[in-house]
Amino acid sequence: MRTGADHDVRVEHDLLGDHAVPAAALYGVHTARAGANFQITGDTLARYPLLIEALAAVKQAAAAANRRCGRLDPTVAAAIIDACEQVRRGEHHDQFVVDPLQGGAGTSTNMNANEVIANLALDRLGHGRGEYDVVHPLEHVNLGQSTNDVYPTAVRLALHRAAGDLQESLDLLQRALVAKAADLATTVKLGRTQLQDAVPMTLGQEFGAFAGMLAKEEDALARARRHLCELNLGGTAIGTSLNAHPDFRVNALAELRTITGIPALRSADDLVEATQDTGAYVHLSSVLKGTAVKLSKICNDLRLLSSGPRAGLHEISLPPVQAGSSMMPGKVNPVIPELVNQVAFEVIGNDLTVTLAAEAGQLQLNAFGPVIARSLLDGAAHLAAAVRALAERCVAGITVNREHLANLLQGSLVTVTHLSPVLGYARASELAVEAGAIGGGVLDLAVSKGLLDDVQVRQIEEAAGVGGP
Repeated sequence: MRTGADHDVRVEHDLLGDHAVPAAALYGVHTARAGANFQITGDTLARYPLLIEALAAVKQAAAAANRRCGRLDPTVAAAIIDACEQVRRGEHHDQFVVDPLQGGAGTSTNMNANEVIANLALDRLGHGRGEYDVVHPLEHVNLGQSTNDVYPTAVRLALHRAAGDLQESLDLLQRALVAKAADLATTVKLGRTQLQDAVPMTLGQEFGAFAGMLAKEEDALARARRHLCELNLGGTAIGTSLNAHPDFRVNALAELRTITGIPALRSADDLVEATQDTGAYVHLSSVLKGTAVKLSKICNDLRLLSSGPRAGLHEISLPPVQAGSSMMPGKVNPVIPELVNQVAFEVIGNDLTVTLAAEAGQLQLNAFGPVIARSLLDGAAHLAAAVRALAERCVAGITVNREHLANLLQGSLVTVTHLSPVLGYARASELAVEAGAIGGGVLDLAVSKGLLDDVQVRQIEEAAGVGGP
């Protein structure tokens, strides 16, 4: 360690030579160089706690496995495990300073974790930071590992948790929609196709359909999470298991199941294939996109149904959550659905990024894991937050404008569909056109022409749900 002009630094060495690192930093030379090389997003890994905690879980499992295999001194292993537990508790995340968007297939992320954990272990053992002859980031923390297996394993664990958070949010929204559907089960309204009046339905059916859409996406998300449980940990460089103890793979997976509480974690049958394959990411991205598309469609409908209040559909009212204009007094905008729409657009765009990055992989390794991880972690997190907002700050407070619904229904021509079985499609069409031109009701017109009697009118009105005169 030496003292600089403004602050204390320590000098560390790598294959490029000496490099100064802040004396108090838990990270080391590899991280410092990466920090200088990758200054793109303005973010650091600290913004992705799920990924940091997943990295620490992998390193903890590796230390325990190497100790069991007799390759790691028990005292050093205990110090590394303690360091990993600190990171998994949310401590020291500010020391993960590398930009999440980086070259090197995640090597800088792996090295950031190795160095932070090594220096925390040194702290525990009473040694100074940077005294790597005692606990080395590569020789000890990264023992029997490679970025090739550590990084994708950590990314899959982080995405498994992120997708689980989204599942919980979708369940919250689905239950809110189911409750709203039950409340509105007998509230009759106009159904529409191509934005034109079609046939009567209930608001309960409309909201129930929303809930059904999301139930399918929850199932798809559960399947995607299962794909993420297949890991290549123990494959080291390109899946060859080079420099790993023969028992490391089995022991590390067993430890990782215990640490994460995910019993479904399993080792890939073919580690070479698993190291280069990004299919699980593409699948998850597709599910996120599908969920986003459905959420956006639901929000489009909510905005249409609540449009107005005087010159739109105005069938429902969304809860007012803030003033809508700096100029137009009294205006309230559907800001929560608009928020969800925008998050959906982001996720749909991220899907293209993931697709291109997955396709661009070459030979035995895909170098573009960082942009895949960032796109999926952001997408899942933003969707989960937006879905919670939609459930809690919009759907739960929706009210119905029942009198307006009834007026729309009474003034519509939807009963003409019920005339087809009685009068035939062609004659019913003629009546609809004529009623539309004179502004009258189609049933009244049919009665005036002697085409229906009072009993038939009552039967048609009951079937259409519009009530009698």
